[in-house]
Amino acid sequence: MAMKSMQRVAKELQDIKKEPNPVASIGPKDSRGNDLSILEACLMGPDGSPYAGGVFRVSITIPDRYPMKPPKVKFETKIYHPNIDSRGNICLDILKDKWTPALGISTLLLSISSLLNEPNPNDPLDPAIGRQYLNDRAQYIMTAQEWTRDNA
Repeated sequence: MAMKSMQRVAKELQDIKKEPNPVASIGPKDSRGNDLSILEACLMGPDGSPYAGGVFRVSITIPDRYPMKPPKVKFETKIYHPNIDSRGNICLDILKDKWTPALGISTLLLSISSLLNEPNPNDPLDPAIGRQYLNDRAQYIMTAQEWTRDNA
């Protein structure tokens, strides 16, 4: 990872330590804290959502050109959600074309938490779950709660 990227990530992690993120805890995946290119977050399922009570592991890979390029984020915990596929990939605009260097890791985690609270079934990564969300919300909620209980 480029030095500037590493400095930026170190500063962001320091800021999060001073003022903890309300939806997640985060730190280097490397237990010694030497490698800041791969971070691991524990994202709390938002209250009032089918994911409430769950704790979801999320990996964040920082690219060399961060913050000019967005991190690569992936759910490591299985989750039933229209915008998250079975491999943990996330469909979220700020992870693609809406990223800006003004955003940071903390904002990114808040955005992912918002996505859990308010899925976007019109831009699903898993079309079947997107259809279910639109056409049979009760079944979607039951399945998402079941997966949360079983996996998170």
